[in-house]
Amino acid sequence: MSTQREQFSSKLGFILAAAGSAVGIGNLVGFPVAATKNGGGAFLLIYAAFVLFICLPVMLAEMGLGRRAQRSPYGSYDALGGGTKRWKIAGFLATLTPFMIAIFYMVITVWIFGYLFQSVSGNLSAIAADDYFGKFVNNYSFVFYLAAVTVIVNLILVGGVRSGIERASKILMPALFIMLIMLVIFVLTLDNASTGVQFYLVPDFTQIDSTVVNGALSQAFFSLSLGMGILITYGSYFRRSDDIVTSGKLVALTDTAVAFTAGLMTLPAIFAIYPDTNPETLSDSSVSMIFSFFPKIFLALQASVGYIGASIAASIFFLLMFVAAITSLVSIIEVPTAAIIEKRNISRKRALFFMGIVVTILTIVAATSFGLIPLFSKFVVYAGMDKSVFDVIYDVFYDTILPLNGLLICLFVRARWKRDKLTAELSEGNPNYATSFLEKYVSFAIGTFIPLILALVFINTVLNKFFAISLI
Repeated sequence: MSTQREQFSSKLGFILAAAGSAVGIGNLVGFPVAATKNGGGAFLLIYAAFVLFICLPVMLAEMGLGRRAQRSPYGSYDALGGGTKRWKIAGFLATLTPFMIAIFYMVITVWIFGYLFQSVSGNLSAIAADDYFGKFVNNYSFVFYLAAVTVIVNLILVGGVRSGIERASKILMPALFIMLIMLVIFVLTLDNASTGVQFYLVPDFTQIDSTVVNGALSQAFFSLSLGMGILITYGSYFRRSDDIVTSGKLVALTDTAVAFTAGLMTLPAIFAIYPDTNPETLSDSSVSMIFSFFPKIFLALQASVGYIGASIAASIFFLLMFVAAITSLVSIIEVPTAAIIEKRNISRKRALFFMGIVVTILTIVAATSFGLIPLFSKFVVYAGMDKSVFDVIYDVFYDTILPLNGLLICLFVRARWKRDKLTAELSEGNPNYATSFLEKYVSFAIGTFIPLILALVFINTVLNKFFAISLI
């Protein structure tokens, strides 16, 4: 194990960095809409239960694995798996997944930055036009926004763990919280906002079925960045004396609190401007909501706060989205970067230079798959539909491989690393953990029903995404 590995300087630094990876655009827009369409408060209760009873044990396993090995996901599986080929494959998947998700996330972040630039420039009426987004994604001007985002991400990552990731998180995450609260306060003062709050919070258990339950689990799992290798990597930056258990609880609590609070911004804003909105007609796509729906909401606000006031509100919103996207993107790219540094024994700057070239090329390929280049737009066909490069990346890595990676770490703890070693690792920094109820639950759940649930989610996702068959 390397004695030179960087470490977080404080518990707060880790919590903010890990929360930054977890709090993304899905939390801020997708989660509130999903909750509203699937039972409101009932969905929130199911989501919270999944975070506590399924996601937290997997989170602790990932963090414990990373600190024990003091390596990236690939190195962790290799070191603690005894060099066994099947565990090397698990480590490779845990490294490849965030690399490919970085492509998807980079495209979205570039779009957000473009909309932020236009909002600040006073072009709110332009981005609110019905045909603007279609023209925007099929214009090569995105290359300039891509260059700007690449510079920002690399400036953060080149500083390393303390001077880069931790320092940026200590600035960006409080800024995100402040902007979110500002928008919530502003939105709740609008007429008819209470209707949106009602739709969001009042439980409707009649809407709960197996599909909703599966969706709540998927949302909780993805929301906490599980299966991306991020928490294994961040866990490797922990000191031996750090309390992983308490830190994990606080990350889960922070992420859930942000997602919940975002609902008090998203739904009241929709109903304040469009009182007759039917929640069932809202798009499930965070992308559609951010780029096609919200600009119209802010433009409509000019009737009450004027065009400048509406533009300011829109600018704050897209800045909020940009901060959430950047903090997630930094953590995602850190995983393959750490693996390259370990595998090739090269400097962080050289690893980031290589990552920057490859990610930029693949981002351009994905970003041009919306019509600019036909070959990338109709890349493959499955489930009876043409799929673009962007679609393939999202379907394969974001929707499908994440639960598989979660399943693999559960199997690794149960079959190879052993649950008593996980307990011993988590007890360092928290001596009371070994005799706690949480330890008994985590040891039992990791080795029994959590792998079964994740296996079912994985199989159902594969059948649904690629063969249009649903088991549940």
